[in-house]
Amino acid sequence: MGDKMMKIEDIAKLANVSKSAVSLALNGKKGISEKTRDKILRIADENGYMHKSSTSEKMKFSKLTVRFLVVTDTSFMQEQYEKKPFFSELIQSVQEQCAQFGCELTLSTMDLKSLLENKFEYTAADQDGVILLGTNLTKEQILLIKNQFRKLVVLDSLVPELEVDFVVMNNRMGIFQAVQHLVDLGHKNVGYIKSEERIPNLDERQESFKQAVERYGLDNSFVKYQLTSNHIGINRSFQKWIEKIQQEGNAPTALLCENDYLAISTIKSLIDMGIRVPEQVSVIGFDNINESVVITPELTTIHVDKQQMAAMAVRRLNSLIREEEMSIKVMVDTKLIFRKSTIGME
Repeated sequence: MGDKMMKIEDIAKLANVSKSAVSLALNGKKGISEKTRDKILRIADENGYMHKSSTSEKMKFSKLTVRFLVVTDTSFMQEQYEKKPFFSELIQSVQEQCAQFGCELTLSTMDLKSLLENKFEYTAADQDGVILLGTNLTKEQILLIKNQFRKLVVLDSLVPELEVDFVVMNNRMGIFQAVQHLVDLGHKNVGYIKSEERIPNLDERQESFKQAVERYGLDNSFVKYQLTSNHIGINRSFQKWIEKIQQEGNAPTALLCENDYLAISTIKSLIDMGIRVPEQVSVIGFDNINESVVITPELTTIHVDKQQMAAMAVRRLNSLIREEEMSIKVMVDTKLIFRKSTIGME
């Protein structure tokens, strides 16, 4: 059959399937088995059927090649970034989503110096689209990558004014959920434990905490201390800080930590001092990494749905590859996970 003669109903008859199944296959949508999809696409190709979503192998969702790109620097996103629990879980989620949708995923890193000098080892022709881990990148750096790869989704970052697709967690919502939880438990003096390493997500959490403190009228609540989140363990300088504010009579009854790594170090440091968690001090984290249930007591934290973030990025990239669309910003909400490291005030 020629291009003009072949219709969807003709493909359906040849493949012995319904017209709706043919439509799903040609448009790369879920709802049919991969075996049926391959059969329909093969018949369509053999008979010269032309469709905006099936004109080439590259446009079939199951054949897409996706590059996951991380830009490493000398501060937060070092070469060992994949060993940090949040990022290893996020990358694993992207891999799982690509496998589920049949995409071929390549993990790549480039150093910041190469990016600033526009020294890319590959071009836009080397893959169908790019998912960029934007955690540590500035607006200008993201633009350099956008200029190189037009089919781009930035994960774990958000620059509202850029005409770029972003998928990010709702940091503000998570912090307000954490503070609301502590307020509901009767806490009025909440300390804030921040990371020495600064990225936009953490800056947004800190700013949101300031706003939440004002919203709830908390007492002395922007007492803060900086910890490194490179390792989990007892921190002696943190312990000295706690002793100092205890002597001043300004010790918080609860500590909100910018991420779970900090929260776990905080718990270990407090327990080493003989301070009971949560009986004397409640501790809450952010990210809900796997280690949050290994620590004793198990960590109350803010859940970040890394699988949903990954799924949104993969699906959005597929849409961008298929056709030109207006850029969108996707914000994935958070959820409080109440465990044993927080308790009500007596």
